[in-house]
Amino acid sequence: MTQADSDRYTVPGLERGLRILGEFSREEPQLTAPELARRLGVPRSTVFRLLVTLEGMGFVERTPDGRSYKLGLAVLRLGFEYLASLNIVELGRPLLDALRDGTGLSASLVVRDGRDVVYLHRSAPRSPFHTAVTVGTRLPAHATVLGHLLLGDLSLAELRALYPEPQLQVFSALTPPSVNALFDTVQRTRQRGWVLAEAYFEPQICTVAAPVHDDGGHVTAAVGLTIPGSVIPVEERESLVAQVRHAARQLSQLLDFQEDPGQAAPHAVLGNGR
Repeated sequence: MTQADSDRYTVPGLERGLRILGEFSREEPQLTAPELARRLGVPRSTVFRLLVTLEGMGFVERTPDGRSYKLGLAVLRLGFEYLASLNIVELGRPLLDALRDGTGLSASLVVRDGRDVVYLHRSAPRSPFHTAVTVGTRLPAHATVLGHLLLGDLSLAELRALYPEPQLQVFSALTPPSVNALFDTVQRTRQRGWVLAEAYFEPQICTVAAPVHDDGGHVTAAVGLTIPGSVIPVEERESLVAQVRHAARQLSQLLDFQEDPGQAAPHAVLGNGR
């Protein structure tokens, strides 16, 4: 479809309604009608009619003071239906459950959405350890080792298009400060084929992860373990890496990825992933 055809068949009211939903975020969970009108560049009366429609369908709700709006439960239901429709989630769930049971740790399946890492599924053990990461959580791809795995297919030019700013936002002392530094880190991670990192994004969280490839050989997701604490015991590292890589390889095979034996990653030489 050409751009002219796309413009011809676009429904402005639907587009505006979806843009309203897209304005809400973790940082700004509540917004007023005047603020939404300003952001969308449309009259307040139009935004008000759209909000009334969305409210009637359960996609937004009014806050107790009646002045602001927040996302409604219909958005959550739609999100869960989307996750349930993803073949990779259904295929990965039993593998993540087995990884959790074999390690006693939280196992996650993540994908990349633009500049973010998004958690699609988590298999969490019963333990006192609590993390704020849940299904749907987004983290900055450039500042996380999971993101480094998921950015592995991008060239330097593609990374620069994704991150046009001269300096990247720094979340810890380990965050790559520039696109060139990010590319170097991503390529090292890609060549290794897995990552083990201690306190990389959060000071009391360690991660072991490996990429999942689709039938075209592209990195489509990543399988990861969340380990509480700032250090992974040395005697546990090799076993954790092997189990994560095995789960990621199994999921890749279910997605019809055919690994070239000559390109298989060498035996792990463990370090801290930094």
